Amino acid sequence: MTTPQPLGEAACATGPWIIDEESEADVYAIVRSGSKQQKVAVGDVIEIDRTDEVAGASLSLPVVMVVDGDQVTSTGLDKAAVTVEVLGATKGPKIIIQKYKNKTGYKKRQGHRQKYTQVKVTDIKL
Repeated sequence: MTTPQPLGEAACATGPWIIDEESEADVYAIVRSGSKQQKVAVGDVIEIDRTDEVAGASLSLPVVMVVDGDQVTSTGLDKAAVTVEVLGATKGPKIIIQKYKNKTGYKKRQGHRQKYTQVKVTDIKL
């Protein structure tokens, strides 16, 4: 972890230190899609595991946790829902798998490319 660095005499009104802060939305949720969990806010475009839905369709993802300002909710989320709109199908990067055994002449090359569905978060309801 690095320490903040002083700016000198021309410091801003909040103080003479540079602090790296991420600008985050006030309301965001942690949703489960397949075996992964992702942090989403309204307007985010994410990739989830491949679904059979057509572009323009609406889906609802299960919610694990919701953060609304200073309030964190992780229990009683039966009514909470994150609605997403399907944008289309995409593919992940190509992964090359190579196996090689020394002195036997055995070598095998295999490729894989994961299929995803790109979705846009339209609404987070508590």
